[in-house]
Amino acid sequence: MSREGDGREPDRDSAEPPSGSLRPTPPLTLVGWAVVGLVGGWAVKPLADRMGFVPPLVSLGQPLALLLLAAILGYVAWVTHRAVHVRHERLEAHQAVNRLVLARASALVAALVAGGYAGYALSWIGDPAEQADERIIGSVAAGGCAVLAVVAAVLLERACRVRDDDETP
Repeated sequence: MSREGDGREPDRDSAEPPSGSLRPTPPLTLVGWAVVGLVGGWAVKPLADRMGFVPPLVSLGQPLALLLLAAILGYVAWVTHRAVHVRHERLEAHQAVNRLVLARASALVAALVAGGYAGYALSWIGDPAEQADERIIGSVAAGGCAVLAVVAAVLLERACRVRDDDETP
């Protein structure tokens, strides 16, 4: 996270809180994490083959866990949006920070996971193995649920935003 300002440390003796603002997570950052995940997911099958392991199956629990994450993030985003932007309530500072950290961390990790499942699915395309289709379908389902989690996390991050005139007491 970056903080805008002149780069100096805030005066610790000052009664005034430090000023600054956080920028939304750039889409390019999310794409970068997804690309890293894509490469990592694609590498799982060749590495497992070379090391003599059976490549993992994608069970039903993996997409369901990601769908649960997306649902929780979506609900928190909806509640936060209604409180801050519809009812114009102020969040406690620790609540706002906790929700922002949850949103950013979830967005980055979910983008990495979405890329990983996409890469794993791509590595099985055209493979004659008997369970290749099951691995592709499971990976696509899990990747899609991870994308939903990214969207919900970004919505939560946006719901935490306040206008400049709302920041001053």
